Amino acid sequence: MHLNSRLIFQKYAVPYFCNGMKVLEIGPEEVPSAYEKTVDNPRIQWETLDIGTDVPNVTIRTKHEYEYPVLDNSYDVVVSGNVIEHVRRIWRWMKELRRITKPNGLVITVSPLSWPYHEAPVDCWRIYPEGMRALCEEAELKVVVAAYESLEIEYFQLDRNLPTYGGESLFWYTKKDQDHAKIRWNNFLKLVSPLKSKVIPIEIAYDTITIARK
Repeated sequence: MHLNSRLIFQKYAVPYFCNGMKVLEIGPEEVPSAYEKTVDNPRIQWETLDIGTDVPNVTIRTKHEYEYPVLDNSYDVVVSGNVIEHVRRIWRWMKELRRITKPNGLVITVSPLSWPYHEAPVDCWRIYPEGMRALCEEAELKVVVAAYESLEIEYFQLDRNLPTYGGESLFWYTKKDQDHAKIRWNNFLKLVSPLKSKVIPIEIAYDTITIARK
């Protein structure tokens, strides 16, 4: 999971988790997942579901994209991160998430907005908040939060005036050294006025988070 996905989840979603909740996470990258570790509440029953995964200790395994072996109204929160872009028929998928969520429960999705194409095995969608509102409305879910942003510059306490563009996460392992070098170069340019036009933009990730109530 890339950094901004976790940061935006921490900012917007974590306050909605309470003692005694039963949570289902769709498509965790590991168990316990980064989201579960971020919530960090042993009084929450946190279960997981995935399709054809090699991830160990997943609670529920299924082969069907849109029909889960879960009873109606089972969970207080159904959460997914970096999953919806890999779901082909997202309108069917959202209705299934609603079905397994308890009345007044929450469906929380975090999805990459700026991330390049990454098939797993397919990569279908990049969705702004307006698109998520329409999708939730179709699934009869009431949107509580719909936002997109990047929190990576703030997290690393870097200069907020640093020029950026949307893409992969800041200091993502495939470009970590390159990003450090760009930041050192830009900091140097601040001291050399004639070279300010040579500033190099830094690549950061933007993500969309939606919290919707059944």
